[in-house]
Amino acid sequence: MTKKVVTDLDVAGKKVLVRADFNVPMKDGAITNDNRIVQALPTINYLIENNAKVILFSHLGKVKTEEDKAKLSLKPVADRLAELLGKAVTFVPETRGEALETAIAALKDGDVLVFENTRFEDVDGKKESKNDAELGKYWASLGDLFVNDAFGTAHRAHASNVGIASNLESAAGFLMEKEIKFIGGAVDEPVRPFVAILGGAKVSDKIGVIKHLLNKADKVLIGGGMAYTFMKAQGLEIGKSLLEADKVELAKELLESAGDKLILPIDAKMAHEFGNDVEITIAKNEEFPADQMALDIGPASVELFAKELEGAKTVVWNGPMGVFELSNFAQGTIGVCEAIAKLSDAVTIIGGGDSAAAAMQLGFADDFTHISTGGGASLEYLEGKELPGVASISDK
Repeated sequence: MTKKVVTDLDVAGKKVLVRADFNVPMKDGAITNDNRIVQALPTINYLIENNAKVILFSHLGKVKTEEDKAKLSLKPVADRLAELLGKAVTFVPETRGEALETAIAALKDGDVLVFENTRFEDVDGKKESKNDAELGKYWASLGDLFVNDAFGTAHRAHASNVGIASNLESAAGFLMEKEIKFIGGAVDEPVRPFVAILGGAKVSDKIGVIKHLLNKADKVLIGGGMAYTFMKAQGLEIGKSLLEADKVELAKELLESAGDKLILPIDAKMAHEFGNDVEITIAKNEEFPADQMALDIGPASVELFAKELEGAKTVVWNGPMGVFELSNFAQGTIGVCEAIAKLSDAVTIIGGGDSAAAAMQLGFADDFTHISTGGGASLEYLEGKELPGVASISDK
């Protein structure tokens, strides 16, 4: 990797600022899933063991008004982090000012401090989200070194990642390093055959990814709601299935340029309405009933996709095959999970978002080489875009 990693820094006795991704799901002030905190532990533990003074911060949710602040404090995160680390964590409910500076000055080697949600700075003129130069400079002044471990926000240029990195020697944390290595490495230097599987509802969300991966992968399998825009482009009847009418021409162009690289489902599980307790029709592509909608790929498509995956050495998957939240329409996504899980000697990667949630919910998380923590960031990386949060890290 051409970027500095935390192990390249001399951190002993230094105040190390760490941009973590603690944007965890919350309900009634309690954390419902602490996976993102757990993922940050390797970097934090490394810094503690190497006698750094660790200063952590993150955004949490969207903060637009003073009222939002009450629900979106990082205090529950600091409390949970203390439990996971088995040591005291100082929480400072400020994003700047004397109380924060005094608390940082009091830190001893190996101590850990968390300060308040960086997006509290957005209430007055979106200073965090618009990468206010003054704010980035101020935060940088609080430490000696900067470690960016928040891949989930790497596609955004904010004061808490790009702003600080512009003013301070910086390095990637272990989680950031892992994401760059797996997602970047898989796409740019894949062991072949390389198969990409793309699902989800909209073609418009994935145009860049489809185009980029058609140039890189040996096969691109398309499932989920966006498959029906492609089928419409083939002149097929899709009934009441999801359609982006303004993307049919584009789908036609992609089909023509891709040749046999692009594989579509060959059947679907259909119903008259959206819901779990509905009568299900399994229909081949040429036989879609005009009054029904496709809600999952069908069993023949699962078999076809499993066959296309056989022997693959690199697999990148982004987006579910159907409405996996409804158990009767989760079989397509489960089938793809199972097919990927069976591969031997393959690097298998889930590019964040709904497919990551699906794999975890359906119990397949341990069967993948890497599950990305970033939704939007993973997508932009898969498009081949440069991510500002990564680009701003110091080069080796």
